Amino acid sequence: MTEVKGIDTRATRHCETTALGVLLRHQGLDLSEPMLFGLGSGLSFIYWDSKSMDFPFLGGRVKPFELTRNLAAGLGLDLLVRETGSPRRAWENVKGPIDAGHPVGLQLDSYHLDYFGSKVHFGGHVVAMYGYDDHHAHLVDTDQQGGAVSTSLTGLALARAARGPMSARHRSFTLTVPENPPTPRSRIVPAITACADAFLHPPIANLGHRGIEKAGKLVRTWLQRTDTPERDLPQAAMLMERAGTGGALFRNLYRDFLAECADLLDSGHLRTGHTLYTEAALLWTEVAALIEKAGTSGEEECLHRAGALLGELSRIEREAMRALSRLET
Repeated sequence: MTEVKGIDTRATRHCETTALGVLLRHQGLDLSEPMLFGLGSGLSFIYWDSKSMDFPFLGGRVKPFELTRNLAAGLGLDLLVRETGSPRRAWENVKGPIDAGHPVGLQLDSYHLDYFGSKVHFGGHVVAMYGYDDHHAHLVDTDQQGGAVSTSLTGLALARAARGPMSARHRSFTLTVPENPPTPRSRIVPAITACADAFLHPPIANLGHRGIEKAGKLVRTWLQRTDTPERDLPQAAMLMERAGTGGALFRNLYRDFLAECADLLDSGHLRTGHTLYTEAALLWTEVAALIEKAGTSGEEECLHRAGALLGELSRIEREAMRALSRLET
């Protein structure tokens, strides 16, 4: 077996920040998962639906890999990204760094990973790879998926080659920390204000606080949106609450990020944002529970209550981001 030495396989809650943590700790930069998420300006919202989709998708974060690009730019990290249409070249792009003693980040479709519990196509999944043998790849995934895990090389190849929404062309990446990177503390305000500006001024109504408000109106129709509500609504709720697509997970991360920041910077705006995101996270959990109940019971009233809560969440998060947008360096 070929394996990178000294890998900290600590698993966390979100796939991209889990992978970033593995890569950066190997470089000697150990940041908490909330700090990685916040410095990457990772919080967002999208209500995504189209004729090609079986059911609407709620996303609670920026699009896949944008967090990584934001974090690298903010901290002055050397981000080397490789993409290719060739499976052979794709494997060489991963094998080379690992053989040289460096873990690699991969973006792929989680559906094809042997260990993955929920068989749902998601082309924006991210893992860290730190070793391989003749038959298996050795990865670090989220705590929910088992942390240090293995999948067959065949499954890995299928996952990396998959095409569809949010997928990439065999994307792999490495990170290098420079000798004198900016301190995380110095990047807090720019990261928060950039995130707030994007959330408060989305280019279309499906994004940011406008997207949450739109979701509040459309979620009320979800029983009519599917022929199998007993399957689709609980699955949507599961993805929201446990995978974090549009639920509390990312609000919890951002709440904890703001708490860390408030320990470093004395700011009433930070404390206001933290208080409001603490409230928002609890309400997102309630929304997911109502959506699940609507699917299992068929009670339309549950979706009307969920819609009302989403309207309230749009207001709360807009107020939080307005406070955070007033931060000054």
